[in-house]
Amino acid sequence: MAAVIDKLTSLQVMLDASVIPVIVLNDVAHAVPMARALVAGGIRMLEITLRTKVALDCMRAIVAEVPEAIVGAGTIRSASDAKAAKAAGARFGVSPGYTSAVGLACRELDLPLLPGVATGSEIMLAMEDGYTELKFFPAMQAGGPNLLKAWSGPFADIKFCPTGGVSLENAPQLLALSNVVVVGGSWLTPGDAMARGDWALITQLAREAAALPR
Repeated sequence: MAAVIDKLTSLQVMLDASVIPVIVLNDVAHAVPMARALVAGGIRMLEITLRTKVALDCMRAIVAEVPEAIVGAGTIRSASDAKAAKAAGARFGVSPGYTSAVGLACRELDLPLLPGVATGSEIMLAMEDGYTELKFFPAMQAGGPNLLKAWSGPFADIKFCPTGGVSLENAPQLLALSNVVVVGGSWLTPGDAMARGDWALITQLAREAAALPR
């Protein structure tokens, strides 16, 4: 059984498994069985994106009923998003981009954040605010492995979680890079699988993802 983490850090979120699932939930009834399926497959850091009206309710349900899962909030775009996520039980946050307002809010809330970046300037802005574990988004569309390799020179102390266009097929290429700790991907929780309640498939996808070397 995975160790319990009382005081979570952004680096611990990244190190827990090879993949952080990027999850879009449209039905609260799917939240708990989906979370149990992912945990059964060895994935417990769950990024529930704030892209639907039921996202916060889904977080609350998972926190209440799947204690083995560690719930995070994705698509944090404002301080109010961060506050709502924290109140719903989120233990970490992920943002599609970065502003100092979001970074400061997460610091004040003691909510570990993986800020989204796609350029050198955004990396430097996040670094100025003390963030060194970053989400590269949209990874494959913005330059993929080649850009990450280029960044390894001037930003050798930064660790990345590439997200966006990542799949089981291209994840190994990303995870092999020295500055990549984990990848984020939506392929672990296909919408059609959740709609038909195929939790066994989600567990299988989680097992495949958890077995990816890095």
